Amino acid sequence: MNPNLSGVWKANLAKSKLLGPTPKSIVAKIDHSDTDLSVEMTITMPDSSEHNLAFKGPTNGTKVCNTVKGREWQSQMSWIGEEMLIESWVDVGERKCHFCDFWFLSNNGQSLTMEHRNDDLQGQITLLEQA
Repeated sequence: MNPNLSGVWKANLAKSKLLGPTPKSIVAKIDHSDTDLSVEMTITMPDSSEHNLAFKGPTNGTKVCNTVKGREWQSQMSWIGEEMLIESWVDVGERKCHFCDFWFLSNNGQSLTMEHRNDDLQGQITLLEQA
């Protein structure tokens, strides 16, 4: 049985390693059934502007298309052990971006880590705690 990632999660920015400007806050609302994942994320920047992201799809590795911030993202989500791999591809101008985001719960289920490995954001780690 795979872990259930459902909940409202708030980033602990002091324990995160973000590339680029540090936002004021990151909040993610995740609805996760056994076979589907839906994420709504709000990133509040230091000037209080908000960036809203939403994506969803099956967790069985089937490729899906989501529109994120006006761009078409091809993504697939699948379990590797107890980690959810969300792999995405998006074209930004002439640049082709690739993301491999591994999500996993702490042993007590109170924190969710999102870690980029071997991709364009390699080294970025966001630690979220239940809100």
